[in-house]
Amino acid sequence: MITPEKLQGIIDKFESIEQRLGDPEVLRDAKKLQDLSREHARLREIVEAAREYQRVHDEHAQALELAESSEDAEMRQLARHEAESLRQLEGELAAKLEIMLVPPDPLDEKSTIVEVRAGTGGDEAALFAADLARMYQRYAERRSWKMEVLSSSPTGIGGFKEIIFSVRGTGAYGRLRFESGVHRVQRVPETEASGRIHTSTATVAVLPEVEAVEVQINPADLEIETMRAGGPGGQHVNTSDSAVRIVHRPTGIEVRCQDERSQLKNKDKAMKILRSRLYERQRAEQQEKRADERRSQIGSAERSEKVRTYNFPQSRLTDHRIGLTVHNLSEILDGDIDDVVQALVTEHQRAQLASR
Repeated sequence: MITPEKLQGIIDKFESIEQRLGDPEVLRDAKKLQDLSREHARLREIVEAAREYQRVHDEHAQALELAESSEDAEMRQLARHEAESLRQLEGELAAKLEIMLVPPDPLDEKSTIVEVRAGTGGDEAALFAADLARMYQRYAERRSWKMEVLSSSPTGIGGFKEIIFSVRGTGAYGRLRFESGVHRVQRVPETEASGRIHTSTATVAVLPEVEAVEVQINPADLEIETMRAGGPGGQHVNTSDSAVRIVHRPTGIEVRCQDERSQLKNKDKAMKILRSRLYERQRAEQQEKRADERRSQIGSAERSEKVRTYNFPQSRLTDHRIGLTVHNLSEILDGDIDDVVQALVTEHQRAQLASR
């Protein structure tokens, strides 16, 4: 419940952090500075909403007082109308603040690893996978995040059977986590001569990027092979044993990387992917054990779920989990997905609030 004391406490905390950011001792400690800056950025939006709520709350109280105390009948009537409008606005701001005050998932601030794979639809599915990868790349650029391809299996016509890339930047995982699932496209493929609309799919998996200290991997559990890289393009392809294949024996998870000329770099990228997959597996197993935990479709984002449809003939995108439909598909595919992402994040926060 929103209370004046609770809001003032948040504002006081924000102002205290703001003062500490100028402390020479904090400025000398890179980690402390980073942590405080991150918390300051998180609280800024909440504080702005809290101050707006306080202003509306005070104006509402003043309007009610005027509606009761004024000797002018017309003034009392105007004050009543004003008080009703402010009451509705106050309720909307309170609901917004309740959602914003849901404790964030610590993982949300992490960088992320995104895996996009062609599903049903042959060459058209591979082209769609490339479109999705480009959409996330453009979104990363809009938010000043850094994207790096870790592994890819390109097709000869510009698509991808699979492409795995990291997106580095504060909050990358929190913004992209709900992209996980089956994405469906409806359009006339470039390879279709008759002009018929086809339906194809691609799957997206979004994993938090984790450090080596966060996931313990026994080297004895790894089967590591090197081989010559294959696939189109690049003078280094098939000229040296630069490609790396790693199998984690206890889980059977397999990772291949061949994009770099250096075997060492390919191994490093493969281990990064393996750590994230193992971490996500462990996290999923822990969640599965909590039988009494409320699980919603948006919260689980299972890969088997068709989460979104991209309909080209109608320039329409539909997210099936929250019933959201927009008609700016070209902008969406150019990375303008923040409104869709925010709608998913907000719905997730609402679900968390309802389950508390």
